[in-house]
Amino acid sequence: MYIMQDNIDNIIKLAWSDKTSFEKIKRIHGLTESEVIKIMRKNLRSRSFKLWRTRVNGRTRKHEKKRSLSEKPFKLESYV
Repeated sequence: MYIMQDNIDNIIKLAWSDKTSFEKIKRIHGLTESEVIKIMRKNLRSRSFKLWRTRVNGRTRKHEKKRSLSEKPFKLESYV
């Protein structure tokens, strides 16, 4: 699997983002969660990778299926 450096930079940026799910990364770049983890492990310093894994583990925002169950739908009436 050969990925250009520009794509690797974009994948890392998307993976660091709390708002971007692994499913969205797969739609954009065609990479599974495990492939993203391998790219992160290879391209980040050891400490940075460990910090990222700690942040990502168990986060519902990184998985669309979990996110839809954990978020309540937005209702404008409750804010007006």
